[in-house]
Amino acid sequence: QVQLAESGGGLVQPGGSLRLSCAAAGSIFSINVMAWYRQPPGRERELVASISFGGGHTNYADFVKGRFTISRDTARHTLYLQMNSLKPDDTAVYYCMGYSGHEAYWGQGTQVTVSS
Repeated sequence: QVQLAESGGGLVQPGGSLRLSCAAAGSIFSINVMAWYRQPPGRERELVASISFGGGHTNYADFVKGRFTISRDTARHTLYLQMNSLKPDDTAVYYCMGYSGHEAYWGQGTQVTVSS
């Protein structure tokens, strides 16, 4: 089993920045890909960015390219999402996901609200 815990969400003005963190615990050796998803109000969950935990290969949704950066600290077993130039459309619950190749693990989510 893998436990994931997100932190760092909150209220920010348009154009501002936030950094989300996701601390992993448990059988983390089984995880080979980690990702951030988000679920805006009234909409389905969508992929924001992903990273391979070994090689660090990253992938981004078009709507965050150039604004968000995903990274990981393998020594601290922590995943990050640096979010810059935030827009009201970025308002959502952000979830951390870890994938072992046969099972996906999810955190509880952290709320990000972009509003003036």
